[in-house]
Amino acid sequence: MQPRGERPAGRTQSPEHSSPGPGPEAPPPPQPPATEAERARPRQARPAAPMEGSMQLLSREGHSVAHNSKRHYHDAFVAMSRMRQRGLLCDIVLHVAAKEIRAHKVVLASCSPYFHAMFTNEMSESRQTHVTLHDIDPQALDQLVQFAYTAEIVVGEGNVQTLLPAASLLQLNGVRDACCKFLLSQLDPSNCLGIRGFADTHSCSDLLKAAHRYVLQHFVDVAKTEEFMLLPLKQVLELVSSDSLNVPSEEDVYRAVLSWVKHDVDTRRQHVPRLMKCVRLPLLSRDFLLGHVDAESLVRHHPDCKDLLIEALKFHLLPEQRGVLGTSRTRPRRCEGAGPVLFAVGGGSLFAIHGDCEAYDTRTDRWHVVASMSTRRARVGVAAIGNRLYAVGGYDGTSDLATVESYDPVTNTWQPEVSMGTRRSCLGVAALHGLLYAAGGYDGASCLNSAERYDPLTGTWTSIAAMSTRRRYMGTCTPWVVMTAHHTWLPWRSEFMDACGLHAEPAQLSRSSSAGGCPVCGRGQRWHKLPQLSGEI
Repeated sequence: MQPRGERPAGRTQSPEHSSPGPGPEAPPPPQPPATEAERARPRQARPAAPMEGSMQLLSREGHSVAHNSKRHYHDAFVAMSRMRQRGLLCDIVLHVAAKEIRAHKVVLASCSPYFHAMFTNEMSESRQTHVTLHDIDPQALDQLVQFAYTAEIVVGEGNVQTLLPAASLLQLNGVRDACCKFLLSQLDPSNCLGIRGFADTHSCSDLLKAAHRYVLQHFVDVAKTEEFMLLPLKQVLELVSSDSLNVPSEEDVYRAVLSWVKHDVDTRRQHVPRLMKCVRLPLLSRDFLLGHVDAESLVRHHPDCKDLLIEALKFHLLPEQRGVLGTSRTRPRRCEGAGPVLFAVGGGSLFAIHGDCEAYDTRTDRWHVVASMSTRRARVGVAAIGNRLYAVGGYDGTSDLATVESYDPVTNTWQPEVSMGTRRSCLGVAALHGLLYAAGGYDGASCLNSAERYDPLTGTWTSIAAMSTRRRYMGTCTPWVVMTAHHTWLPWRSEFMDACGLHAEPAQLSRSSSAGGCPVCGRGQRWHKLPQLSGEI
């Protein structure tokens, strides 16, 4: 045996006789240093060697694929929200009261113009990592910072009063609108005045308008609440002087005013004259004026209130002078929320007369059924005074009628009124200065030229000057005069005059009215196409 590591004798080969093998390569010959021009020359990229198994793509000009991830923003904000919860990469700490809220400046600045101005302008806060905020609720701020990351927030009765001011401060208008929407859904007679004041304080104009309309629409119930009793004088005057106040009777306004005064009578007694000027005393019945208003010591002891009471009584005692005596206190209120409504009352065919009624609402462009009259009536005269609709005379299928009834849209009921002195169907009816005029018509035997006037406040009919010609199936219209066929009633002269000398260019009907006559009330020289009624008139 030979020792390990020694080659056997006679097998040693010289390098020149050795077999070729993979031995180390000889080093490359040294390169000469690059010249200045070569160093300045830009390098060219070495073409990539083709990959094993690579595919051959077609070269088409303008052909590409765009990728748009709809979840990218969502996923990114979810990740940033998790990072905020773990305190990762947070670069701002908001201090409010004793609470610390960590966040990322870029997220807050991207969602809130308030923070954008704070962190991007030359303000000291833009260079700070800790910022103290004032006049904002800590819990509301925490919820709004979380909203900046998640775009989700819950608005409820427990946080809306702190969340809305905070959202307004940070200029997060979407959250602010959500708070207003929630408060709008919460409107009730017991809280509408408070919501209105809250909206006014924080300049929420749409909510303020909606709450104010709600107060006017539900005034009778609102006036019984503690919020109303605590209103300042200025706001009470604003409400009771509004033309849009929705009240079944002016008695409700009078009672509301007295209740407010008596809630703190020693302080508020001095305001009675100003308040009574806003109550439309002439629209109260004469019995109520004498039995309640004149008997009230708070009213009776003020000279100014006595003058208002005398004005109201003169309006009752001198109906023919109401056009001259008219003031803002003699004008009926108009409910703002009701909207224009057209009524179709009674009618039918010759052998199927009915007392059904329908109302057309211009806001919804729909007819809907309302309460039926207590009496079947065709060829009836209809007019409105204030918030009441009057159906006068007509024909019930057997005889011509002198009876009258009125409709209250608030209660959806018809009530009987004092009957006319003459039976009339096919008559002309119009309202002027709170009085109801009925002229002409047919009494079952002959056409009429007589006319009479009804005062709803006193419940009396009075005969007035007759027309020079007998007529029926007349159309009537007024804002200032009563038109009947070719005659005009002049209430300030208590007479009818022939209108042949008058000139007008009224709007034209889209088709001729029927031979039976069609009472028409026009406004603004314009005709409107209405949906079809469900029954016959």
